[in-house]
Amino acid sequence: MTRTKPAITRARAAGPEHQVVTVEGGKGSYRRAPCAKCPWRIDAVGEFPAEAFRHSAETAYDMATHTFACHESGARKPAMCAGFLLRGADHNLSVRLKMIQGYVFGDVSDGGHELHDNYRAMAIANGVAIDDPVLVACRD
Repeated sequence: MTRTKPAITRARAAGPEHQVVTVEGGKGSYRRAPCAKCPWRIDAVGEFPAEAFRHSAETAYDMATHTFACHESGARKPAMCAGFLLRGADHNLSVRLKMIQGYVFGDVSDGGHELHDNYRAMAIANGVAIDDPVLVACRD
């Protein structure tokens, strides 16, 4: 399996103090449990602006090639978000290909925290309008 150095391929503003960064490459790391401010945690609603969820919605589309990364991992050592792996990755092509390559993700847990059921529920809880077109293609 070829691993490349992480590279930022896109950055989009998501508010005065937030941005959504697309990073490609890296070691294929992933978090084993949601971090304290993980947006997938129900008790972390409001940590990020709605615009961040609009930008990241594509990770929940059928056959998506981008994954939802842990914001704490950063761009230098990117890692997939545990919440994403537990609730948003079933239809993600990149995750499915990793599973074919031998990644199991069986050691990922919710850490005892209640998580949103899916990306759409998380985005709506964080201020994205229920009828926002960006959510139409999100898989449940």
